[in-house]
Amino acid sequence: MTDAETPAQADGTTELFTAIGRQLKILRERAGLTQKELGTALGYGPDLISAMERGVRITRPEFLERADEVLEAGGLLRAAADPVTKAMRKARTRHPEWYRSYAALEGEAVELHFYANQGVPGLLQTEEYARAVFSHWRPLLSEEDVEKRVADRLARQQIFERWPAPMCSYVLEEVVLQRPLGGEAVHRDQLRQLLDATRLRSVEIQVLRTSRKEHPNMDGAFNLLTPKGRPQVAYTEVQGYPRLISDLEEVRLIADRYGIMRAVALPPDESQSLIEKMLGAI
Repeated sequence: MTDAETPAQADGTTELFTAIGRQLKILRERAGLTQKELGTALGYGPDLISAMERGVRITRPEFLERADEVLEAGGLLRAAADPVTKAMRKARTRHPEWYRSYAALEGEAVELHFYANQGVPGLLQTEEYARAVFSHWRPLLSEEDVEKRVADRLARQQIFERWPAPMCSYVLEEVVLQRPLGGEAVHRDQLRQLLDATRLRSVEIQVLRTSRKEHPNMDGAFNLLTPKGRPQVAYTEVQGYPRLISDLEEVRLIADRYGIMRAVALPPDESQSLIEKMLGAI
């Protein structure tokens, strides 16, 4: 796969998802619905509807079934479910070579744990927040690469649509919530997305207050994940240098730090209240 190639291009399914996205947009507009209104009716966010209409996010069979009914498409969208199922079997990972080992593990994980001290973790980002991240990347990325990376990041979020979904926990530094990356509107929508995530049964978000006088981890952000039937691993990335850690003792030490951080962070309900308060103040 070349650097400019998306997975759909590699698998020959670009045209399929682009065509379905166009049909979805036409049917939505014919019904007089905004992306937000359609998303609300189907239980999806407007960013996801937008990504589907542009063909950069897979329109899963169960989505097509529900959208066909809501949009009164007369079976037009439902008829695409079988081709989509076949295309999904062919799909390849969307990520650069150095990231594929982690991406493959993430896709089959039964548990995921994240500590973030700079920005919102990718699985929780809105489309516009992700675009703000990559638009200001250094060295600068081309517009094409920005859009590719945004699409790839949104594609990872399909992990929440699995059943059973992986159990996910997040410890976010308070400053992550305070930083208005992308501007006020993007910041507001990102906080709303975090609140939506707190309502998922499989997700817990905790905020580590900046005012705490002690901190068990000053070594940077990390992820912990447990693939099905395999030992837990850790992942770190510093200044563009990724590292997938499988040594049991190293993973144990990172997991120990994470456990301490969860213990000293705000409980999930208080974290949710804090996010709501921040959102109300914008």
